[in-house]
Amino acid sequence: MQKEIDAFISYLHNVKKTSSNTELSYQRDLKKFVAFLEKRNVKSAAEITKDDLSAYMDYMKTEDFKPATISRNVASIKALFHFMAYEGMVKEDISSVLKSPKIEKKAPEIMTMNEVNTLLEQPNGDTPKEIRDKAMLELLYATGIRVSELITLRSEDLNLQMNYIVCNHGGKERIIPFGLKARNALINYLEHSREALVMNNKSDELFVNCSGVPMSRQGFWKLIKYYSRKAGITTDITPHTLRHSFAAHLVENGADLKSVQEMLGHSDISTTQIYANMNHNHLREVYQKAHPRG
Repeated sequence: MQKEIDAFISYLHNVKKTSSNTELSYQRDLKKFVAFLEKRNVKSAAEITKDDLSAYMDYMKTEDFKPATISRNVASIKALFHFMAYEGMVKEDISSVLKSPKIEKKAPEIMTMNEVNTLLEQPNGDTPKEIRDKAMLELLYATGIRVSELITLRSEDLNLQMNYIVCNHGGKERIIPFGLKARNALINYLEHSREALVMNNKSDELFVNCSGVPMSRQGFWKLIKYYSRKAGITTDITPHTLRHSFAAHLVENGADLKSVQEMLGHSDISTTQIYANMNHNHLREVYQKAHPRG
């Protein structure tokens, strides 16, 4: 099975241009699937039956996998079988027996404008680190990009004359504007911080850590946790919370969904629709509280 999985991951990387995080997610899911098959003495892709797939579904439910986890594993296995069938590694794609469980869609966690402002005000020192942290947080909220996109931005992706960044994700390029506060924070970072952090290292990445090498996802996660605690924010704030907040605040202030979709890089506008639904719910609550006959 490992040969088929390696070929599948190579296909994702070279043809589909998926991110390393996506590829790692597939590998983790398929590793668990292969371990289950080995316990059933199934050693090759050609030996897998519909009963094996059904048994794996039962196993995940018995082990109390969350619906979202089961759904992701199902998607990984289906993608593998589609690939193997197309490449002639198996006679047919039998993954149709796998059915993803229904997942109750929860509204994303959104910060209030006051919380956002308080968070962004926390790195206010003049050390290279705090100047960098300020620039990263301002840019993240100003553009709504993913943390993986933030930490892989190159210096050449930043245009300070026209106030936009060029963002690449999954082989697709998009241009995202940013405002004056983000621009000022970026200029301050480039003039007074980046060179001190890079030191003797040669790095194309826009943001680097205190060792002069590219910032990691874990490093930025710790950074945002630190400043949220410092801001006295009790809810769980993640980098993706700022992305959700960026989109929700844009829609709430009148931005059209198509523009928000393009800035977020959503392939399907239905994914962006959730922010409009949140805004409608908010308006309904305001109406019911304020209207004399509400």
